[in-house]
Amino acid sequence: MQIDTVTVIGANGTMGCNIAGIFASFGNAKVYMVCRNPSDAQEAYQRAALSVRAEAIGRNLIPKGYDDLDACIAESDFIMECVAENLEVKKAVYRRISSSIPKRAIVASGTSGLSINTLAEELDEERRRQFFGVHFFNPPYSMTLCEFIPSQYADKTQAHLLKLYLRDVLHRNVVEVKDTAAFMGNRIGFQFINLALQFAEKYKYSGGIDYIDTIMGGFTGRAMAPLTTSDFVGLDVHQAIVKNIYENTCDYEHNSFVLPAFVQEMIREKRLGRKSGAGLYKLVRHSGGAKEIYVYDIETQEYRPKRKYSFPFAEHMIFHLRNGNYEMAFRVLVNNHSPEAEICLELLVRYVLYSLYVSRTVGEDIHSSDKVMASGFNWAPPLCVYNALQLAENFERLADRILPAELKNLLDMNEILVDIPSSEYDFRPYFKAKG
Repeated sequence: MQIDTVTVIGANGTMGCNIAGIFASFGNAKVYMVCRNPSDAQEAYQRAALSVRAEAIGRNLIPKGYDDLDACIAESDFIMECVAENLEVKKAVYRRISSSIPKRAIVASGTSGLSINTLAEELDEERRRQFFGVHFFNPPYSMTLCEFIPSQYADKTQAHLLKLYLRDVLHRNVVEVKDTAAFMGNRIGFQFINLALQFAEKYKYSGGIDYIDTIMGGFTGRAMAPLTTSDFVGLDVHQAIVKNIYENTCDYEHNSFVLPAFVQEMIREKRLGRKSGAGLYKLVRHSGGAKEIYVYDIETQEYRPKRKYSFPFAEHMIFHLRNGNYEMAFRVLVNNHSPEAEICLELLVRYVLYSLYVSRTVGEDIHSSDKVMASGFNWAPPLCVYNALQLAENFERLADRILPAELKNLLDMNEILVDIPSSEYDFRPYFKAKG
């Protein structure tokens, strides 16, 4: 597949800007960065060059306004839509550009979870065959995952060629997934994060937000604690993702996508996270220049200084991880039985089970969720967590012990855990000797 000219619509957004940089650098394509305002396009041009740390790609980037959109599209081999994550906004874009799309051109949406089939239906029948979901992860320069979602109308030959282009030219870790709400990465990732928010509400008298984040620190297999991640993404974005999943899927973890009431209230108050200056956490600058992290206390509904918790299970795990004794680290977790160790275990077990369930129902094979979580979230892949816990205890017995009875009644563990292979990833680099 030869892609010489690309139009990115909505290039002023974080993802649109960064994706333009990927096409211009790895793909060596001429990229029209189309924004509503020419000034936004010029600013996006500067950011795109910086996003891949290569100023030389500037010659491939051309900022444009919407007045030039039809001309840009008519020249393009690939049209990448990256406008706001709103179905009606995206539909309006496709209606606007439909008549200008060359017959040879590939059209793709960068949506993180809206229906690809529904979007395809805004194009005429011939152009639907060339339409795909191509979901990059942020930041795409370092997060190489690309979820690839052919619509039901897609031409199979074009789909195959596009996957090869994404893999071999743009150097993406391509995982083909079905057209379901939030696809795979966000469905797994935000199930875990939203469950952690529910646990923060449940354990608000023990500390709530920073209590749960400390329990799920770096020693549990993720570069950033789950609630810190939600704050980084934005609580409004988090809400949109889990709402979409809750309304358009129905599986045994359905209730884990219900957004806690305290988060809904924070969103109403515009406490959206890092981008608004305050969310689950906020940075407080004291007189004299000292900085301190404060956390939202769910019980008092006020901010307080972030606490330094001391959990023996975590300290012992970190000690063994530091010394390279992974089996002992996970034996500590499994056999500690403190409230904090049990919370940690439940969250990890549910992460594994739900990932494998989604992998079997949405992905290409059982390894799909590993690829997605490793290269899209930088989390320990679920099969890695399964393999690590197996060092200490049979996973099925562990799940039977740790899961709530009402959840066990809803899932078929035997079906999920049949023929589990070893992960293709080494689990050791993911479990850090730090909180």
